[in-house]
Amino acid sequence: MTALLEVRGLKARYGKIEVLHGIDLDVMQGKVTTLLGANGAGKTTSLRALCQFMASSSGSIKLAGTELVGRSTEAIAKMGVGHVPDGRGTFQGLTTEENLRLGAYARSSREGVEADLARIYDYFPRLKEREKQQAGTLSGGEQQMLAIGRALMGRPRLLLLDEPSFGLAPLVVKDIFGIMRRINQEQGVSILLVEQNARLALEMADTAYLLETGRVVLSGSSDEMKRNDAVRRAYLGE
Repeated sequence: MTALLEVRGLKARYGKIEVLHGIDLDVMQGKVTTLLGANGAGKTTSLRALCQFMASSSGSIKLAGTELVGRSTEAIAKMGVGHVPDGRGTFQGLTTEENLRLGAYARSSREGVEADLARIYDYFPRLKEREKQQAGTLSGGEQQMLAIGRALMGRPRLLLLDEPSFGLAPLVVKDIFGIMRRINQEQGVSILLVEQNARLALEMADTAYLLETGRVVLSGSSDEMKRNDAVRRAYLGE
């Protein structure tokens, strides 16, 4: 099996404070990988560092064999990395459709953009219903759908998802995760998921890494992690 993303010795700091202390991880082509850990473990920082959205990071980050360290965040996005940050980051004053089209700003094929816009509306019918509505007036679940849809409009090979269930009702979360499974299976988009609901994350993922204070302390298949006593006690409530 081929690794789309290979991370080795990744370190990251905010100012003088080092948050990641040399983590290693792989995301396999077409698979879902999740990062588990308590608040402050370094999960969000890991995603930001992968996009080089950090003032200071070092190590090696390879996407399909190409080194990302030292490249701009914009260049990394154009290489096929989509990032849905915590807080969603939609442009509140723009309409749903305008937000989605912004996700395709670097693409030149108008026909391809229109086809993908139709595909996003197929995945998220509620966005189609609200295509002319300002993003700031959407519900939390709809804004999360919009953030994911906008990232997908860039045709990513790798999608980084940061806490997609945060603040959402269980039924909305179930709907969004079901759609993400479809996207992974139908389009072959690899996903690196940070999710507070460990049980949900392990159900969706193929592989998991457990972070503690900026270090990987455990990794394995999702099934192996679900059987691990420490993971079951600390993260699955068993």
